[in-house]
Amino acid sequence: MSIVTQALLIAAGIGLTVTALLAIVRIVRGPTILDRMIASDVLLTTLMLAVGADMVARGHTDTIPLMTVIAATATLATIVVARFVKRRADQPTLQQPKETGHV
Repeated sequence: MSIVTQALLIAAGIGLTVTALLAIVRIVRGPTILDRMIASDVLLTTLMLAVGADMVARGHTDTIPLMTVIAATATLATIVVARFVKRRADQPTLQQPKETGHV
């Protein structure tokens, strides 16, 4: 492996690590479930990119099924959370009783 290839792989590794750490921070801090879902999608995409970089570096295609499972999991999780948020938004909210004032 040449020096240029090693430098590119190290740069990609650093970039993927920073991206994963920032996504984990967003998952923890929130504040909404949609923010957390987007961050988890970013984290899973980062994991797929790391697996792809490993395939390029080692010259194999053995982990393509793993990448497919990660992509399917991210897609399914996004659909589930979107349906949950839609159902929660469609529920009627409780009306606060009107104040009649002091008597």
